[in-house]
Amino acid sequence: MCKRYCIHDGKWIAIGSGFLGGCLVYRESMVRAAGFDKVPNDTQGFLRLCQALKKKGTPCGFALGNAVGDANAWTHWALWGHGGRMVDENNRVVINSKETAAALEYAAALYQTFIPGTLSWLDPNNNKAFLSGDISLTLNGVSVYYAVKTSKEPAVQKLLADIQHVNMPIGPVGQAAELNPFSPMFVFKYTKYPNAAKEYLRFMMERAQYEAWQSASLGYVQQPLKAYADTPVWKTDPKLLPFRNVPALTRYNGYAGKLGAASAGAMADYIVVNMFAQAASGASSVKSAMQQAESRARRYYR
Repeated sequence: MCKRYCIHDGKWIAIGSGFLGGCLVYRESMVRAAGFDKVPNDTQGFLRLCQALKKKGTPCGFALGNAVGDANAWTHWALWGHGGRMVDENNRVVINSKETAAALEYAAALYQTFIPGTLSWLDPNNNKAFLSGDISLTLNGVSVYYAVKTSKEPAVQKLLADIQHVNMPIGPVGQAAELNPFSPMFVFKYTKYPNAAKEYLRFMMERAQYEAWQSASLGYVQQPLKAYADTPVWKTDPKLLPFRNVPALTRYNGYAGKLGAASAGAMADYIVVNMFAQAASGASSVKSAMQQAESRARRYYR
């Protein structure tokens, strides 16, 4: 995975700092009150859980605004988990498909369990809604847990024992199909001090520095190297362990096509997010939402 983001034309142009991955973060007490011992690991079971949570008055919430991390993550998970893709291996636009339609229909059912207002949510909104007790479950990085663990407010600290994490459920494709941001590090050619810059990157990727940095962030960034999957942060708190799995569960941007200007442009234009928002909310039919996404995608994939 790291190589896909760091190699261009057969040459290494960057090294990976890590993944900024997300997991389902949920209130264990609310899941149990809804009649579930744990979060189901399949999409249909997960939908039933969310429906039960809504019925109990403890809805879930997933961003459907132009949220860089959260909205892109869960909509691509739904798309890929049902077999849909923006493009095929040859960068041909294939978003308008029966698999995409199935993903949108699933999202429309899931949307009925959301708290109102998610169509305008950006990345901070689900954090705030979860911490205030308005929602029982969402997709997020470790930041919600970090905020609770480091809070000085007694009311917030009470949430600590109730918060749990789990990796995203598996869809009809039968395997993990997640999107998690990946951050490469590189040195610009115009830098005045290339050797110093390269040395800094080398220094930061040494185990001693990397482990200290990762631990300080409570595992907010997941390892780009398999050898770092045993860093101390994953051993200090079992609630963090699902985040360690993120690198192995992640597909690259623009799957199943090639990384490049087209995949970056399509992602930055929120084509998949907007398609899901339109179809899930009923603003457009599933067919119309796919057609609009197809037209927009062709502007990048020519």
